[in-house]
Amino acid sequence: LTCTTSSYASLQQHGSEGVHGKPYPVAVYVPRPDYLEGDEDADLIKPKKLVNPVKASKSHQELHRELLSRGVSVEMKPELQRVLESRRRDQLIRQRKEEDEARRKVSPLEAELLKRHKKLEELERQQEQEDLRAPEFVKVKENLRRTSVQGKEEKEV
Repeated sequence: LTCTTSSYASLQQHGSEGVHGKPYPVAVYVPRPDYLEGDEDADLIKPKKLVNPVKASKSHQELHRELLSRGVSVEMKPELQRVLESRRRDQLIRQRKEEDEARRKVSPLEAELLKRHKKLEELERQQEQEDLRAPEFVKVKENLRRTSVQGKEEKEV
């Protein structure tokens, strides 16, 4: 080894092992960093963060507190971006309304079928109510007529 080489270079050349195969203590070759020594910094003045006079004022703090309580966001967006977002939002709302109306609208055929279905249900209800009101002998007579009519039709076929 030459004397002009630094201890760091010699450490790299030999690796972590010394001449006799024993590892070198690394603390001997690596200098201790300055920031770990706190004794020397005690007499130095440490910088402090400057206070923003606007944010420190009471009026600014009250205004900020009021805005937060109202839910108004303090974020700054360009006007163009705000307009585009509002248009997108309005367009989505319109599309949803149109889809809901399309679902609600009933075609003429469906409307006619619903009317007929309602009429049939009403007729059935009325017949059931009339049947409940009629005396029993009238019901038996109707059943006899039906069976006699059905019997004649079966004989003809």
